[in-house]
Amino acid sequence: MSLADLTFDRWRALDRDAAHRLALEAARSADGRLVEFDGAPHLGGVLHRAVIERGGERFALIPGGEVTVGFDLESWRPLPEQLDSYRTESLVGGFGFDDGLAAHLARYLTPRRTAAVPTVLMAVEPWELPDEADSVTEFLGERERELRLPAPDEWEHACGAGAETLFRWGSACPLDRAPYGDHDDPAGLRHRPNAFGLRIARDVYESEATSDPGSVYGGDGGEAVCGGYGAFVGWLPLATANRNPGMAEFLNGPEGEDVGDEFGVRPVLDLG
Repeated sequence: MSLADLTFDRWRALDRDAAHRLALEAARSADGRLVEFDGAPHLGGVLHRAVIERGGERFALIPGGEVTVGFDLESWRPLPEQLDSYRTESLVGGFGFDDGLAAHLARYLTPRRTAAVPTVLMAVEPWELPDEADSVTEFLGERERELRLPAPDEWEHACGAGAETLFRWGSACPLDRAPYGDHDDPAGLRHRPNAFGLRIARDVYESEATSDPGSVYGGDGGEAVCGGYGAFVGWLPLATANRNPGMAEFLNGPEGEDVGDEFGVRPVLDLG
């Protein structure tokens, strides 16, 4: 199999040796070197993870093809503690939220859908946009002409890696802990790499741009946490399919120019 034929489903079906050979081929095609290769438990099996260093930056191999992204709200049932947090903290707080939790989430989560995405290398960590950059496009062009922003479907696929749960790590979130900074995270939910090896959706203060100005993922600039909207609502910006229209409007407006290290870009490089 060549890189041109590599899809997410085929990648999951490969044995370790075959996956390692393709990871080496990806590194060579990108003029990089394979620096990490392992496997992580995922969706009842093991998903290979390949990290390639290129120009001093680390990129993870993200196989594409026809994938499923977004979130199925109709099938979702909140955990009792999540529903209790919304009812006793968010609604009681008088923030004008919808009476139903599902209706509130529908305003922020993209619907479940099938999408065709390319196989790419994606930056393991988001890159900080320097203050002197006039635009994201200019910044990436200065770093390397082939780099680009991920499309929303690409970002969601890279974050969730096929998981149907609300968060990339599962359905639950520790409501007694804050979803930002170095707050205690004994299970490593936020800080551990995801199934592809990306450090993503880990801090509500880290918002990431996509090729669609109206779709910003990974965080809400701390709005829910600082606003005291409730513990569960405070964690929702880290949901894989959460793209906050209000945050996108803010980041693309005049006030968004000053967010600095709270606004990142996660470049991708097409393979093949």
